[in-house]
Amino acid sequence: MVAGVTVEQVAEAGIVGAGGAGFPTHVKLKAQVDTVVLNGAECEPLLHKDKEILKHFPEEVMAGLACAKELVGARRAVVGVKGKYHDVIDTLRKQLPTWAEIAPLTDSYPSGDEFILVYDTLGRLIPPGGIPLVVGAVVINVETALNLAKAAAEPVIEKFLTVAGAVRQPVTVRVPIGASIGHCVELAGGATTDRPCYFLGGVMMGRVTTDPATLVDKTLGAVIVLPQDHPLAQRYLQTWKQIVRIGRSACDQCGYCTQFCPRWLLGHPIEPHRAMRSLGFNLVGQSDVAGTVFCCECNVCSLYACPEDLDPKNVCAENKRRLLAEGKRWQNAPFDQMRPRLHLADRRIPIDRLIHKLGLQRFRNEGHLIEKRPALERVGIPLKQHAGAPCEPIVRVGQAVTKGQVLGRPPVVSGKPALGAPVHASVDGVVSAIENGIVWIKLQTQSAR
Repeated sequence: MVAGVTVEQVAEAGIVGAGGAGFPTHVKLKAQVDTVVLNGAECEPLLHKDKEILKHFPEEVMAGLACAKELVGARRAVVGVKGKYHDVIDTLRKQLPTWAEIAPLTDSYPSGDEFILVYDTLGRLIPPGGIPLVVGAVVINVETALNLAKAAAEPVIEKFLTVAGAVRQPVTVRVPIGASIGHCVELAGGATTDRPCYFLGGVMMGRVTTDPATLVDKTLGAVIVLPQDHPLAQRYLQTWKQIVRIGRSACDQCGYCTQFCPRWLLGHPIEPHRAMRSLGFNLVGQSDVAGTVFCCECNVCSLYACPEDLDPKNVCAENKRRLLAEGKRWQNAPFDQMRPRLHLADRRIPIDRLIHKLGLQRFRNEGHLIEKRPALERVGIPLKQHAGAPCEPIVRVGQAVTKGQVLGRPPVVSGKPALGAPVHASVDGVVSAIENGIVWIKLQTQSAR
């Protein structure tokens, strides 16, 4: 274990879930559970960031896992990693303490979902609306564990991410937080399309932008570049009005979206085809399908299962937002009787098959870690890089800052810090502006250190 790491140090280091959710890790580590699960599933197509971290920093990752285990009082830890990564598993076994074990995972989507991962590694079913804590577990991402190992020495000021798709050389890079995604793409040799579209986090659950100036934050795990005329880009750029009009006219209630839904297969009361049925009642859909509040927005229904290329995921997501805004909750809830559906194991989606379905087979599925760094003139540190409240800046324009210095902290509400995590300078420089929730730092040199 990393000597002397405390929950307070984890909080001060600004560590949040690096897998995408951004939940403050110090809050998670205040729990008491019997098992810690290390999430190395990394099931989004074309992603390699977590695998590369496990390959190059196994000692540090295991030290961070040990830190998490001790802080939550767990008896054991389970490392979930794809079984096909034999070299990674062999490397990890050499670092494995007696209280840890490796659970080889299938190369399928969405094996990295916490609910699926906890079931696959521990055989425990998280109830709808619950979290792993409910079944005595805490799940942390591989990069989060790496950050825990460094918590006593340095805060989170850099990010690992895979850059893939329509680029000259797909790679995994390590860049200062606040660099632009355009700089990351340059490290991959640049885009191979004149009109790029950037999928941030992955093509299944990420968000899309066409702006290369978009900033890297603590939660970004990938930048997948696709041409703007790629079918996936066109799907993501559809408006809600288009989704509703096409869904109302074309959905024939075949039920494939429900039959492949990972949460339905776990026994959760979500049925995407019923959400699609709600579109038939008015132009905007009705939030009357209570099970949609349990949608994890994995996109299996929209991007894989639906034979008509409709969008049940966004219909579920829209109904979920409305239901939560109206304060409606699922009422019929004997969740202690919940059981997985018969075909759970048979309806995992092989990653190779998913890549073909999404039209990504012409892009190389690789991403070796390189140590090349971007040439930067400035970075922009978002004051909100986590679940919870945005940080309040504690620096001023014109102030010199050093790498690792705190730039902002969560606000204090009723005498207590709000949910969140502090943000830090990722470079040495001078604060040139604080605007639109971003602290801009002009570097003292022309490259990040």
